[in-house]
Amino acid sequence: MARACSSVFVVCLFWFCCSSLAITNSEHKSRVVNEELSKAPHDVHGEHNPQYDRDAFLGEDAKRFEDMTPEEGRNQLGQIVDKIDTNHDGFISSEELRDWLKKVNQRTMSGDIRETWKQHNLKDDESLTWEHYKEVAIGPDGDYEDDDEETRNSSFARDERRWKVADENGDGVLSKDEALAFFHPEPFEKMHDVIVENTVEELDRNKDGFVDLEEFVHDLWSPESGEEPSWVQSERDDFKNIRDLNKDGKLDKDEVKRWIFPDSYDHVETEVKHLFSECDADRDGLLTKKEVLDKYDLFVGSPVTNFGEVLSNHDEL
Repeated sequence: MARACSSVFVVCLFWFCCSSLAITNSEHKSRVVNEELSKAPHDVHGEHNPQYDRDAFLGEDAKRFEDMTPEEGRNQLGQIVDKIDTNHDGFISSEELRDWLKKVNQRTMSGDIRETWKQHNLKDDESLTWEHYKEVAIGPDGDYEDDDEETRNSSFARDERRWKVADENGDGVLSKDEALAFFHPEPFEKMHDVIVENTVEELDRNKDGFVDLEEFVHDLWSPESGEEPSWVQSERDDFKNIRDLNKDGKLDKDEVKRWIFPDSYDHVETEVKHLFSECDADRDGLLTKKEVLDKYDLFVGSPVTNFGEVLSNHDEL
């Protein structure tokens, strides 16, 4: 967990970003900080991945559907539709679906924090201390367990910088809400500048305060890896034509920020449009319960998801 949200906040959190400004090859890492709605890849072999839809729609509860029969699943799905329809007019609007997906995503991130608390053996009302965080990170199976001392020190320096920004009240420890900003910084604008600073620091091998073309490429691919793949040249072209806005041959912090925090792609909005394109049979811009149930496999599929906790946690959503 810590590594995935470490100082550079590499988006291999969710394996790749679908933005046109993101890295286009899904086999190498992206630094775009764009919180996906699922840890499953958005596309598989060029086709949209149904698991992405299920995770986006159900969040952490998607895993709990394994023991449900199709009949039980349809009944639960119908109840979910009723919950999404907040104005009770019998239809789901794009706005209602958008609000639902945001709430599910927020709840999924909160679930990640609960797991982090368990990992650190903390009670619900306890806070995460910096010392405890470091202890777990270098301990057995910790994210920095196998790193040498120099690498650890660099990583912790960036982590501490991010920690201090997330620590809103400045008491040196993180509450669950503060930890959410530490581990999932994208929704928190206050975290963006420190993520940019950390990213530049890690990529800037010659320590001039910028990211030049070779530093940019080195982060994506190393010559020791063998013959240069074709996508590396595409990345060079993107650096020159897209990322380096002032054409000075290097990226300053503003250019890095535009790169890793793209404003041209909204995962929630994209998912809303996708679900409507799949379910809105009469193309009236609204979803009926029947239209959703007719696409049962899209939301539930064969037994792979569960609405149980979503329904039982009615007040949370």
